[in-house]
Amino acid sequence: MHQAGFVNIFGKPNAGKSTLLNALVNEKLSIVSPKVQTTRHRIMGILNEPGYQIVFSDTPGLMEPRYKLQDRMMGMVKKALEDADLGLLVVDSRDKPADNLTVFSGLGLKSPAILVMNKMDLSGAENLSQVREEYKAWAFVREVVAVSALKKLNLEQLLAVILSLLPEGENFFPEGELSDRPVRFFISELIQEQIFDLFREEIPYHTAVLVTDYQEKQTLVKIAAQIVVQRETQKAILLGEKGKAIRELGIRSRIEMEKFLGRKIFLELFVKVRPGWRDNDLLLREYGYA
Repeated sequence: MHQAGFVNIFGKPNAGKSTLLNALVNEKLSIVSPKVQTTRHRIMGILNEPGYQIVFSDTPGLMEPRYKLQDRMMGMVKKALEDADLGLLVVDSRDKPADNLTVFSGLGLKSPAILVMNKMDLSGAENLSQVREEYKAWAFVREVVAVSALKKLNLEQLLAVILSLLPEGENFFPEGELSDRPVRFFISELIQEQIFDLFREEIPYHTAVLVTDYQEKQTLVKIAAQIVVQRETQKAILLGEKGKAIRELGIRSRIEMEKFLGRKIFLELFVKVRPGWRDNDLLLREYGYA
């Protein structure tokens, strides 16, 4: 018997969805930040093992959209709801179940669901036991599993539960593939991750990253990327005094790219002002938010 299916991950911002995806496939595919709304795209990670292929999808955190970019993000969630063979509903184990019930009951997920209580290492045993029983009472939840994605605790148990509900079928992707996304996508995400780490307040939420050049040379990979912002004042912050901030961003991004690609990187970063890009359909398509 061979099993294969789409296991899609849903949850509020900062529940740990991206960390969980990375831990399950044992690769850094989804960027991670303490700030909310880091994930803007649907990102697939493919786990291939003898007897099964699991296609995991990390999705943007559930929210009420306030502008077109967030509308597009919730559109990705809707698509993931429709094609899921199995849903992972990820919650912070310290949350009150009643607060999460409001979020998940309105999703309309048609596939079986596993409730994943993440960050179990931050919650006491008594609290874990109590909230687990509350989640088990939810009519649309088949199983409840407590894990720590960051510390990789209980992931084998979670995989066992996933496999108990995964349908039989042939692989959707060739065995060697890790994701459906091209390298350029992951390069732009690594830059975006460093923007979230380096800059405070609204700056990360007003930026988009577009890889404009990617050339594999004999001794290195040459990459150029454009960082888009909405206002001149945001551009000034990204550049910093005498270019100090953009240099630091470039250094950090290059280090992460070299880890990801296993090759030496030459990186050039440029900042461009595109007013109102988050509400512009044409620009959103150009930046990959189709």
